[in-house]
Amino acid sequence: MSMEFLQITWFFLVGILILGYALLDGFDLGVGNLHLFNRSAKEREEMIYSIGPFWDSNQVWLLTGGGALFAAFPMVYATVFSGFYLAFMLLLLALIFRGVSIEFHHQLNNSRWKNFWDWGFGLSSILASILFGVAIGNILRGIPLDAQFNYTGSFLDLLNPYALVMGLLSLAMFTMHGAAFLYGRGTSELAGKSRRWARKAWADYLLLFVVGTVWSYLATPRLFINYFEFPLLFVAPAITLAALLYFPKTFKANSPWAPFLTSALSIVGIIATIGGGLFPYLVPASPDLLGSLTIYNSSSSRFTLTVMLILAVIGMPLVIFYNSYIYKKFLKPSQTKLINRSLTPPTGQ
Repeated sequence: MSMEFLQITWFFLVGILILGYALLDGFDLGVGNLHLFNRSAKEREEMIYSIGPFWDSNQVWLLTGGGALFAAFPMVYATVFSGFYLAFMLLLLALIFRGVSIEFHHQLNNSRWKNFWDWGFGLSSILASILFGVAIGNILRGIPLDAQFNYTGSFLDLLNPYALVMGLLSLAMFTMHGAAFLYGRGTSELAGKSRRWARKAWADYLLLFVVGTVWSYLATPRLFINYFEFPLLFVAPAITLAALLYFPKTFKANSPWAPFLTSALSIVGIIATIGGGLFPYLVPASPDLLGSLTIYNSSSSRFTLTVMLILAVIGMPLVIFYNSYIYKKFLKPSQTKLINRSLTPPTGQ
């Protein structure tokens, strides 16, 4: 295998891991985003129970993606994680507090206790959803790098208007995805609320997708160079737009999971759109692209990439099998009831 083939392959594999995380952890982040908008304490518990069997296994994709980035493109890992240090610390804090909130929420049957963890779960989910989008927005826009590929900006520079719009887009995308999941998984009353939430998040998602696309074209035209050279790439944004336009109609379908699958298709399209615009850049430099980190100047050695590819061929099917088993096992309604009973503390605690 040639070095170029390995570098391109790992660009796609890292993208697939990011996509896996967006599809799977995206819906439980979305459930968290909606958590505080439900005034019913009983339904808030149901929302947490709905993601209970899945949220921790969904984190595997984020950990694997970070590990793959570190091993395949170590210079990118070093630049991004050092330059975005404070932002990533806030993200890590949000993800940790979110997990703690899920686990601690049901430990005491006390209203103040549960309200505290309700707020922790909701606010940390919203913060994480926005920060993911802000990070992607800055990568798309380009960041200032010195000759050693060190980030020369500040934390406040990361909170630029374009990145914040992408953060809101990420928030809307995950919220719609979470509402679609609740529509397929929740009880009839919660499903009704989820349908209204999904429609509102859909309107925001569609608007922000259009605004973000137009803004990207006007402010960062290099993101469209690959599309004009290879028009087939326009399939990716077309899939996103088609899925978004079709989404409201899915609630009339016989399958309660039609909205969720359509939402997932829109996420596939938007991640593919980002990848198509970035390639071969991983961290574009601003304002001079010559100082950018690409798949060619930031990758590990040929030997490392080859060994990793062998491990990925063996390991990724195991991860997919594990996730498939978890979803097949715990999406059954009978299993949901069993989980609810096991997590509910005895009365009086």
